[in-house]
Amino acid sequence: MGIIHLSFMIPKYGDIMTSPPFPRSGVCMDDEETLFNVRESNLDTGLRGIPVGTCQTSYVDPMEGVHYVGYPVEDLVDLEEEDVIYLLLFKELPTKEQSDKFRAELVHRAESLPTGALRVLESLTPGSGHPMDWLAIGIMALGTAEATGDVRADSMNLIARMPELMARVFLLRGGRKEQLKPRNPELGLVENFVHMLGVEGEEAERMCRVLRFFFILHMDHGGGNLSTFTGKAVASGRASVYSAMSSAMNALSGPLHGRANQAVLEFIQRIGTSSEDEVKSFVNAEIDARRPIYGFGHGVLRAEDPRARLLIGLGEEICPDEELYKTVKVLREITPDILKERIPKISNPYPNVDLGSGTLLHSVGFRKPDYYTTFFGWARVAGICAQILDERNAREGRGTPIYRPKYIPKNQPHRRLD
Repeated sequence: MGIIHLSFMIPKYGDIMTSPPFPRSGVCMDDEETLFNVRESNLDTGLRGIPVGTCQTSYVDPMEGVHYVGYPVEDLVDLEEEDVIYLLLFKELPTKEQSDKFRAELVHRAESLPTGALRVLESLTPGSGHPMDWLAIGIMALGTAEATGDVRADSMNLIARMPELMARVFLLRGGRKEQLKPRNPELGLVENFVHMLGVEGEEAERMCRVLRFFFILHMDHGGGNLSTFTGKAVASGRASVYSAMSSAMNALSGPLHGRANQAVLEFIQRIGTSSEDEVKSFVNAEIDARRPIYGFGHGVLRAEDPRARLLIGLGEEICPDEELYKTVKVLREITPDILKERIPKISNPYPNVDLGSGTLLHSVGFRKPDYYTTFFGWARVAGICAQILDERNAREGRGTPIYRPKYIPKNQPHRRLD
């Protein structure tokens, strides 16, 4: 195959926020400008780094991490989760009046799950499949029972129903259906979920603190991550929000994407010590065996993920004396230098968001790591809905065209039957 040399062009588009290697600030493009030259080496790389569109909800700076509509996520992490959802949907933080109105709409939409959707979940065998399978099935069942065809209404309904869907996935899959408490959406999204699980008092406060923190940190991550891209690609064919989101959850469920937080905690549990010498020996042995060092590295970042720093910092408040947390701190301190020395070509040896998240979830009572990705999925629902809405409103309401990337034929010489 010869050299392929194609250029992506972008028309005059006003102020466009791009993330590196393009400028981080707004760019006014007066004429069509070449953004990227496609070469043969760019093929079969999962579209990594190849521009395909624009994103209004968030971007990831290689050194400073994820920003939501221009705000670094660390500025937002102590807000109420509903206000951050509002930011992603409407591109500005709400006033007190706007916040109250938005919360009231979510409460109004948080009716009981439709009977048909409940029957689908109740027909599944407790303990079967992965919890992410249940979450994807539950979202699809909701769409089968109540999709309106209005993208905004369906997005808001899904966001409002997620706490109850999550609680039912946890309790039905765990064979504890009778423990579900009546929903109380006036409490707030995270608080309603914790309430329905039957957690109360100080334990509930600690759980809500960690889940709200986790929820905000994982809400969005640019437009090109696998789950978001999958959801938008499905939605571009004018599938329902529910179909698109169920597809996104299936994309998120893989071990190379959302299931990483589960893998990291299992990795930390395998280490079984916070002794610096023993942790160092364990990491080196894993490298010798060519096994992954979970919780480090990132496809875009070239520094420690600020979300990792924030979560590990929260650990000082939530679980400073727990052995798993101490192991996380030791890993954070020693592993980057080991990776730099042992793997000189590594582009990012620094902690990512998954290093501390599983340990915090474990510390507040979620003892089964296979459920952790469902929290990731729940958080990401808001960001994906916001991006689907943006793409449906693009091009003066005509919407982004259906996704149709070009694939180059390979190993297909022209042939004919005799």
